[in-house]
Amino acid sequence: MPELTRRDLFRAAAAVAAGPALLGSVSHAGTSRSGIAPGRHDRRFRMAVKIGMVAGDSLHERFELIRQAGFDGVDMDSPTEASTADVAAAAVRAGIRVHGVVDSVHWNVRLSDPDESTRDRAVAALERAIRDSHAWGGTSVLLVPGAVRGPQESQDQVWERSIAGIRRVLPIAADLGVRVLIENVWNGFCYTHDGPSDQTADQLAEYIDAIASPWVGSYFDLGNHRKYGRVEQWIRTLGPRIVKLDVKDWSFTNGWTKIGEGDVDWPAVRDALGSIGFTGWATAEVGGGGIERLSEIRENMRRVLGE
Repeated sequence: MPELTRRDLFRAAAAVAAGPALLGSVSHAGTSRSGIAPGRHDRRFRMAVKIGMVAGDSLHERFELIRQAGFDGVDMDSPTEASTADVAAAAVRAGIRVHGVVDSVHWNVRLSDPDESTRDRAVAALERAIRDSHAWGGTSVLLVPGAVRGPQESQDQVWERSIAGIRRVLPIAADLGVRVLIENVWNGFCYTHDGPSDQTADQLAEYIDAIASPWVGSYFDLGNHRKYGRVEQWIRTLGPRIVKLDVKDWSFTNGWTKIGEGDVDWPAVRDALGSIGFTGWATAEVGGGGIERLSEIRENMRRVLGE
């Protein structure tokens, strides 16, 4: 079969796989498991925060702040000191959902590391994150697949090593129904870090397609690559590969800004998300705090994305 035909077939399969996953992320949020009111099921986005953004002395207090600020859920970190039972109980009590986790060791224990034993540890951490996400009711793990760091971690090496590592956990991901989602970050991979501001998402799309699994997709960060390209164009290129969103903003003049105060073209972003039929989780990844700051973030997200 010609290469182009195989790629087209995979993309069609990925689109079919992505659809139920996205719909599931919405429909599950209205169930009694999450405690979120069923009347909110018709909204296009589920709004969430990263757990590290939330002030508080206990998991219960932090989850309550998330709910009070109007969010539907949270992305947890893995590993964490909290027990599975504590996380699950706190989420049910607060009426929010743990929709996924971040593999929080992926920057230091990298799938792209030149040392094989370190790559083995990275695979083990990714497996742990998949199991944690499943145990807490989540559907995803956010993963930075590696970093281009000198001659021992080139673009090609990150590509090959990270794909090999991700493929090792795919049977577990499939068994547990948890997707491994690649975040676009400033890691020098699938873009040129010191390059121009008109780069495309073509390399990232090819990387995800090369893994060739419906259990791998994009956790697309709306602000991370504004410095390097047009966000709305990246969305259209990645299309159904995008399963979840991180939300932040960036300015050519001031760097990172509050959501809505940078150079992301939010009307164009909304149009692009609509064109690919996106619906599901949108998670803030900005400086957090207490109830006032979290409420401000929630309002900023509503203003730029709508509901």
